[in-house]
Amino acid sequence: MLSFFNKPYPFNDDVKYNARIILFISLGILVFLLVFQPVDISSFSRKKILFLVTGYAVSTFLTLTINLIVLPSLWPKFFESSKWNIKREIFWNIWVILAISGCYFLFYTRLFGIINIRLMDVIKIILLAVIPVAALITINYNRLLRTHLKSARLMSRKLIESKQQQQKMVYFESEYKKDHFRIQSGAIILIRAADNYIEVYYESDGAVRKQMIRNSLKNIETLLGEFDFIVQCHRSFMVNINHIKEIQGNPLGYKLFFEGIDFPAIVSQKYIDDFRKVI
Repeated sequence: MLSFFNKPYPFNDDVKYNARIILFISLGILVFLLVFQPVDISSFSRKKILFLVTGYAVSTFLTLTINLIVLPSLWPKFFESSKWNIKREIFWNIWVILAISGCYFLFYTRLFGIINIRLMDVIKIILLAVIPVAALITINYNRLLRTHLKSARLMSRKLIESKQQQQKMVYFESEYKKDHFRIQSGAIILIRAADNYIEVYYESDGAVRKQMIRNSLKNIETLLGEFDFIVQCHRSFMVNINHIKEIQGNPLGYKLFFEGIDFPAIVSQKYIDDFRKVI
């Protein structure tokens, strides 16, 4: 049970989005009071009706603004989304309910005086305070759902595109016709420049193989430009990031290790920033 309450739960810290939610909920409370009249206002004077309805709407607006915008701005570390969890979210919502109930209570006593408050009136005030919090939870839930559905669709599309790219055939031309070479892009592990040749290391039938081709790494970089998972990391190396087994750092850059290859590929200072972005 404790593990459930400690599960991550993202805190909505989008100020502009929260401002729109606060305005929407506050206006909703105003309309709700006028239409459904959970508190009997039929016998009230227009002045009292205006005071009560406006007071509840304004108190909702101010309380939500303080709790959703002001406090997270003053204590950002406490409200950091990465540290927020289900337990904090529950206590936070209870606090917001109590804060709104307190404001409603003040307005109610301002109208009728503390002597006239009955238990049923207190219950109605608390239940009324639950409405904006319930609306807030529902809106945030739907927002998270839409965000995750959108990102899931995007990731799915990216995965499909990546698989299609890896299955695409690459044709390496050589100055010697006998050295022409054709292979799936995803099977390429790394390409190393060797004088007037390039060495293509690739995976075939579970083993690492090598093909020498008379060509330049510059020409190959143009040939493989459409494949975002194959990047140049050194003037002598291009690597397939999907085949990297281990990355080690040194003062000059990085060393990349691959299964079945007895030497590392080098990431030089010139290519470090681009390599980091791709990784």
